[in-house]
Amino acid sequence: MFSQLLSSLFGSKNETGRSKWLEQKLRSIPPGLRILDAGAGELRNKHLCEHLIYVSQDFCQYDGQGNKEGLQVGNWDTSKVDLVCDITEIPEPDASFDVILCSEVFEHIPDPLKALEEFSRLLKTGGKLILTAPFASLVHFAPYHYATGFSRYWYEYHLPRYGFKIEELAPNGDWFAYLEQELMRLPQMARKYGDWSWPISYLVSLVGSLYFLLRGKQPKASDLACFGWHCLAIRC
Repeated sequence: MFSQLLSSLFGSKNETGRSKWLEQKLRSIPPGLRILDAGAGELRNKHLCEHLIYVSQDFCQYDGQGNKEGLQVGNWDTSKVDLVCDITEIPEPDASFDVILCSEVFEHIPDPLKALEEFSRLLKTGGKLILTAPFASLVHFAPYHYATGFSRYWYEYHLPRYGFKIEELAPNGDWFAYLEQELMRLPQMARKYGDWSWPISYLVSLVGSLYFLLRGKQPKASDLACFGWHCLAIRC
């Protein structure tokens, strides 16, 4: 209970920052455009696309349990996905979408560059690609976890090669925020993996929470690390 309280107070900046950014970008899209939510999973962003013609895609093989290693969610319902297929081979014509959304998916693709190539094919000229992926992530959804994350330099190098012009590339959090998140996760992980000294982890998390509370707003260290990068790119 105590570790959950700490996580809720100090460890939710990752999802909060990403959700706010996605809402801003998706709400600003003109009504009536056709959007593909690639790797949509449980359609958590569908409610932000009510003004758009929404099409979801997912490979629908993850069941919430995976191989029971790393972080799993328990239950995962993809029964409402429109297109059940590989993200690198989506059965839609060339230039059939105005917008493609792909959020927190690339780490689960064996070859994300093939997905970028497919997005380039599917987007109209001038279409938007809204992309988020972690910079540093723990193993989750195993065995469908193939990369820990992507740096800003990955986007800057690869997107132009596939016909995209980056319009915005923004960090979500920084190294201090990432450290805070993992420190708040310490008690949960210590107990999960049978660490005999797990009671001490609560004290460590408490002291850490006081540090971050007193630290307040200080210079960012996103050049070192962050939760992930938020990218808005235009199909040239």
